[in-house]
Amino acid sequence: MDLPATILYEKRDHIAIVTINRAEAMNSLTVEMLTGIEDAMAEFNADPDLWVGILTAAGDKAFSSGLDLKEAAPLLTGGDALGFEDTTKRQFSDVYKPILCAVNGFCIAGGMEMLLGTDLRIAAEHATFGLGEVRWGLVPLGGTHIRLPRQIPWAIAMQLLLTGKPIDAQRAYEVGLVNQVVPAEQLMPSAIEQAEKLCRNGPLAMKTAKEIAVRSLGLESGFVLEKALGQRVLASQDAKEGPRAFAEKRPAKFTGR
Repeated sequence: MDLPATILYEKRDHIAIVTINRAEAMNSLTVEMLTGIEDAMAEFNADPDLWVGILTAAGDKAFSSGLDLKEAAPLLTGGDALGFEDTTKRQFSDVYKPILCAVNGFCIAGGMEMLLGTDLRIAAEHATFGLGEVRWGLVPLGGTHIRLPRQIPWAIAMQLLLTGKPIDAQRAYEVGLVNQVVPAEQLMPSAIEQAEKLCRNGPLAMKTAKEIAVRSLGLESGFVLEKALGQRVLASQDAKEGPRAFAEKRPAKFTGR
């Protein structure tokens, strides 16, 4: 497996640890990194000796600030949803082994979308969670509209989707978005401890339990709808204005077109 330096892959007994390794850029995601994460998870999924995955990131400021807009904005506003050629799938939606997410800071936009594809979540006390896309005339197209309302109460999901404002780790715990909040220095030890506990269970039983739960949700048709409707936003004038305003550090001037 040939991964970019910005994605690290480590095996520890029956545990695979995938680390987003671009701390100097708030772990923002390039197309190459997205492909690397998918490749790492596919490797984990295919290895019968690996039973539990951990997804985390380098540094102490950000799990991921989402897509690198310098690279992504021209692609998005050209109508490219950045991958998901199979419109019935999103990140990790066909990985039925348990995935634990260790959130070490800002978890926003594309970072939040990855979080929603995981199963158990531990957050550092300073972590924050948000979907700021609407503030810049965009919409998240990584499955968030389908997954988020199924994982937390409707009103909280709509608050995140429609206001673009983040919530802190304690609030994320209160609404059920994460399982546990710990001091930053305890984040990875807690994640590894939890993964080791999971490895005491039957791996086939855990994988089957998750597969039944995920497949019974019937997410695929929602993923197709999300991409189809989202494309009209990405092709709009507002979607060009938003990233331009972000880059120029000014309020966006939207027209609804």
